[in-house]
Order: sequence, then C-alpha cells, then structure tokens
Amino acid sequence: MLRKNGSDGKVTVDYKTIELDESDHTATAGVDYKHCEGTTVFEQNQTTATIEIPILARADGGDRDESFGIQLSNITPDGAKLSKKSFQIVNIITDAEGKKRAEALHQLMSKIEAEEETSWGQQFLQACMLHPTKNEDGEIEDIAAGDALLHFICIGWKIFFSFIPPPHYGGGLPCFVISLAFIGIVTYIVGEFANLFGCVLGILPSVTAITFVALGTSLPDTFASMAAAAAEKYADSAVGNVTGSNSVNVFLGLGLPWVIASLWEESQVGSDDAPYPADGMYFVPAGNLGFSVAVFICCACVCVVVLVVRRQVVGGELGGGQFGRSLSALILGTLWVIYITMSVLQAYDVIDKKSVTMGVDLGARHQACHCRPEVERAACWLLPEQLKYAALAGHTTR
Repeated sequence: MLRKNGSDGKVTVDYKTIELDESDHTATAGVDYKHCEGTTVFEQNQTTATIEIPILARADGGDRDESFGIQLSNITPDGAKLSKKSFQIVNIITDAEGKKRAEALHQLMSKIEAEEETSWGQQFLQACMLHPTKNEDGEIEDIAAGDALLHFICIGWKIFFSFIPPPHYGGGLPCFVISLAFIGIVTYIVGEFANLFGCVLGILPSVTAITFVALGTSLPDTFASMAAAAAEKYADSAVGNVTGSNSVNVFLGLGLPWVIASLWEESQVGSDDAPYPADGMYFVPAGNLGFSVAVFICCACVCVVVLVVRRQVVGGELGGGQFGRSLSALILGTLWVIYITMSVLQAYDVIDKKSVTMGVDLGARHQACHCRPEVERAACWLLPEQLKYAALAGHTTR
C-alpha cells in the first residue's frame, strides 16, 4: 500500500480478503489462499506498507489461474481518505509471463475494436479536441498549460494527418500506403525548410545536408527508437529501428533512383532524340562523399565496440547504472560531433579534398549540363567557340 500527499501522523486502515464469485477462476479461501483480515498501521513518516496473504499449494500441481479480492476500509483519522483503488484483485497464476502476454493481447484487441468504431470524420473531431483526462486513480485531471500549448502548435499537423483513412478501411492497406505518402510529404517539407535555413545562414549545401536536413528527417526515427526503448524489454526494437531506417535510406533511397537514372541513360545511347550525346554512363558529382563515408565508417565501428562492451559489462545495450548510461551517451554524442566536425572541415577545404578522395574520382562529370555542379553549368552550356573566347577574356570557371 502507498500513502500519498503527506506522511505526518499515524494512519490506520483495515483490510480483508474477499471471494469474488462462484466462477471457475475464483480462488477459494482455505483452498487456494488463506483468508486474512486485520489492520495496517502507517507510523509517522511511513509511506509504504505490505499486506502478506499466504497462497496455498495444490496437491495436483497443475496450472493455476484464480483470482480473489482485497478490500481496504475504515481508514483513520478522519482527514485521511482511500483512493478509488481501495479494492484490488489478486491473480494466482502459474505462468506470469504468459498471463502478461494474454493481457497485452486483450488490450491490443480492445484498442483495435475501439479504432474500428472510429469513422473518418471522427478523426478530424478528435484532432481538434482537447479535454481533461482520468489518471490511474480515476480522478479527473485538468488540462495542463504545456499540453494546451503543444495542442495549439500541433493542431495543423493533427488535422493534416486526419486525411489518412482509418486503419480498418480496406484491410489497412490504404492507411499504410497513404501514411507513407504523408511521411514523404512531411520529410520533403522539413528538408526544404532546412535547406532554406542553411541558405540564409550562408552554409554550404553539403554541410546543411549532414546537419539540419539530417536532424530534421531523423527526428521521427529518434522518437520511435526512444518509445521502443521505453516500452520493450530488450533493445532489439530500438537498435533495429535505427539500422533498418538507415538501410532503407541508403539502399532504397539512393539505390532505386540511381538504378532508374542508369537505365534511362543506357536507353539514350545512339538515340537521335537524346537531349545530349549520351555515352551510357551516369555520373553523380561525388563532392565530399568519399571522406564523409570513411569518417562515418570509423565512427560506426566505435559505436559497435561500445555496444559490445556494454553487453559484456552491463549485460545489455540499454540500461545499466547512471554512470554507465551517461558515459555511453557521452561517447556516442562525441562520435556525432567528430563526424560533423571532420565533414565540415573537409567541405570548407580546411582538410584538402584532393588529398583525401578515398578513391573517388572527383573529376567525373555527366554528359548533361543540368546534371553537373551548379558552378560548372554556365560554362557547360557555352559552345566550344564561346568557351574559347571566355577563356581568353579571363572568364574561366572552376
């Protein structure tokens, strides 16, 4: 039992066990447990107390799943009062983990059934509504100022995502597909605002990409991993979400458009309608990619070493003592700072680009002028004679 809202003075409360009903899953006093009743005393400054109810063993030794109740009453002095949890149900079970899984499944099915009753129009009403809630004691809690401010800030996004069909429409497929489309739209908006912010500050596009754009597009993954780390027993979901998200970004986000571009480039070879003399090779200007990937691989290897050490020392990738958690967070945060610092120094030529190419041909250029770096496009569009005169006039380009 827990004593809240002060611990001054002496408080007493009576308790007794109660048989619930006559169903198969009701525990019987004297057979499944020992009937108990008495008085618990909270002394001065005492906030917790324990009631011990002996559970009786069964001769058959079979699986058990029975329940009985404990009722609290007659609390003294008059200023003290019982919460709405004054009656509690105790489960006697053989497989505690199985019982928890069954209850979790029941809660999930109840949530799904409740969502199935929500119509598309009700989603818009729920997005706009903000009302008091009930806490675990059943008491009404008013809206906090922070909740009201957050609702006011996010109400536009809530209404925007209400256009997604409810999960029970069409077996969930429309909800899944349209959700992906909406995530893409939000990611595009965040990326554009990050680019504009970098442009206003006069930051190079490559630096903006690995800082503001990366932070903006990675926030959903960060919150998803944080929720998984808090809700799941193991770290598989949290770590797997990070690695899986980056795998999609690299292998699908880069690989798919490059494959399409390469196939299209190959189809233009020998074509009279080609907008430029295609040679079948598709080039993307590498820029700082080689050095940035090399630094990232080094930092990633150190990160894996940290996870392996934590598994051996702490017993898991997440959790542990305060010192271990703080040290791990400091190391991983330092790795990010190192990666950003090294990439920025190389982008601004503090670290010579030509000396750290990491095998990447920085001079490779695409045949199409519009596919070349922006600083080279003006010269690319000039005819050979115009380019010669421009060079004689001193208007050469990098």
